[in-house]
Amino acid sequence: MKTSIIIFTILFTASLIAQEKYLIYFKDKGDVLSKFADKEKISNEILSEKSIERRKKNLGENYLTISDLPINENYIDKLEESNIKIINKLKWFNAVSAFLSNDELNRIKEFSFISKIEKVRKLKSLKPINDNSEKNNVLSKSNQTYTYDYGSSLTQNELSEIPAVHDFGFSGEGVIIGILDTGFDWQTVNSLKNKNVIAEHDFVFNDSLTANETDEDVSTQHNHGTSVFSILAGFEEGKIVGPAFNSSFILAKTEYVPSETHVEEDNYAAALEWMDSIGVDITTSSLGYSVFDKTDFSYTYEDMDGKTTIVTKAAELAFEKGITVITSAGNEGNSVGNDSTYWYYISAPGDGFNTLTIGAVTSSNTIASFSSRGPTYDGRIKPEVVAQGVSVFNANAGNESSYSFGNGTSYSAPIVAGIAGQLLSAFPHLSNKQIRSILIKSGDNQVSPNTSIGYGLVSSLKAILFPNLEMISDKYFINKIISDSFGIQTNTVEVISESGNKFSVNQKSGIYYQIELPSEISSTNNKIYFTYKDLQNNIIRDPKEGFYELYFDDLINDTTEEIPQSFKLLQNYPNPFNHGTIINYSLSNERFQNIQLKVYDILGREITTLVNENKSKGNFSVYFDSKKLASGIYFYTLRTSDFSETKKMMLLK
Repeated sequence: MKTSIIIFTILFTASLIAQEKYLIYFKDKGDVLSKFADKEKISNEILSEKSIERRKKNLGENYLTISDLPINENYIDKLEESNIKIINKLKWFNAVSAFLSNDELNRIKEFSFISKIEKVRKLKSLKPINDNSEKNNVLSKSNQTYTYDYGSSLTQNELSEIPAVHDFGFSGEGVIIGILDTGFDWQTVNSLKNKNVIAEHDFVFNDSLTANETDEDVSTQHNHGTSVFSILAGFEEGKIVGPAFNSSFILAKTEYVPSETHVEEDNYAAALEWMDSIGVDITTSSLGYSVFDKTDFSYTYEDMDGKTTIVTKAAELAFEKGITVITSAGNEGNSVGNDSTYWYYISAPGDGFNTLTIGAVTSSNTIASFSSRGPTYDGRIKPEVVAQGVSVFNANAGNESSYSFGNGTSYSAPIVAGIAGQLLSAFPHLSNKQIRSILIKSGDNQVSPNTSIGYGLVSSLKAILFPNLEMISDKYFINKIISDSFGIQTNTVEVISESGNKFSVNQKSGIYYQIELPSEISSTNNKIYFTYKDLQNNIIRDPKEGFYELYFDDLINDTTEEIPQSFKLLQNYPNPFNHGTIINYSLSNERFQNIQLKVYDILGREITTLVNENKSKGNFSVYFDSKKLASGIYFYTLRTSDFSETKKMMLLK
């Protein structure tokens, strides 16, 4: 009997080894028109009230799209009837993942409802950098007395001016932040055990326990995620205070530490879909997918183009649903040689067009040697911003009050995610596009952005003080926080346009000021500054030099149909633009046909082809990189066999 059990175990293990994990894509989702007949009903079935609220704020009434519809259950049933065990259902991709033997793979290839089958990539994720040779000069502290005692976390917080925003009273209230990582020992750690964790899920073992599972995890499994969580939101005065300690949290365990290849792409995508359905506002991942297992196919730098990897596509789809998506740049900046560990550049999902990618600096604001560099393969600036990623103070798993210092872009990303939480708690009306733009504009390297630090060191204070637009009853309003330690004569606040015209700004409440948008300020005349008098009658200019730029295209974009009923080419945004712009278009034909999207200069000469492939019905987006072009007017044209439309755009440098 014992021998039989041993033989069975060997055979069972061998069968698992013979299987590989695949993504199985389906050709359609069935009758989508009938499924959309009662939008409210289907929305309530697949999305929480908070998710619907976030989507409406960012997308308008057309917040539900084809990608949100569930996968056709008939297709899943047919796979399960063939003894295929489904692992993850990815409705955004209209696909499922499953382990398949060669025989099973060959058999289901014949199913008429399957469009393609791809192997799930087993990817390496970021690890903390243990090299202590990185110089980390201690930042000179101000004599400022803050509301909270930050202990050893003061340096990383003060570098990005987080304590000043805490003093305003903003610590992430009303915001939901999702973290994707290795696991979370949050219930036993003093700085985390009182956090409002509204949901957690283990996508490795498919259960609700994100802390270590005794029989399946190694002892270090949940260490990294716990550290990241504490940097973002820990609160134990005198030890650690994270920027968004009053937010609510969703935790996803997507990585498996014991394996050589720590995480699978479908886990990341499934986690983002799950977080979206609950109503997450901001997500952060300390993951950098680049090099594969030596025995498997690897991504190359050419694949870091914002549209190739599953994790990048998932991150971009999350952004399209109104989520602010933040991720680490990677820790490959000082890689050398040509072996399998060489990379150097930012890695997926950090190559995404809208994903906010975070690099690392020391406490003296010097680039960390390990911080992965840009650009993306198609030439876009990455990372967008940086935060402290050297000697970052964090909590240790497995102990109530144990702390240490760590290095890595995986430790700078949660700082920025926390700042995003502060910003959204201060201005709940902000769209994810606005949050992304404001965080970039808060960087200290606006004049000469580069591929090492992007737009520079992010500042929570600058982000909070940056004026933003809000639409109320079809009218635009400018919102601004104004606070001065010497006091303000509230009736002296004015906004001044670039042409020099002055407009009085009203105090809305406390430190909030608001003005209905003056008619002369528009998307093409969008530079402003503020002035006011303090109690000593000193005139204060804000900003001290230069202007604030208002971005109208970051507001709600309610022009895309849920199910396209006609061909449509939308106006690019932003417009005018400098580094690049996004072009959206809709196709209504069920059959596949050749689609071409081209850009021309004012003389009609072709500049580039953005799209030239066969597509069917859907809403699509493409990025136009303009860094190598001169200022001027350009045209873009969408052509199919029976449709053609051209629009004008303006490049300003």
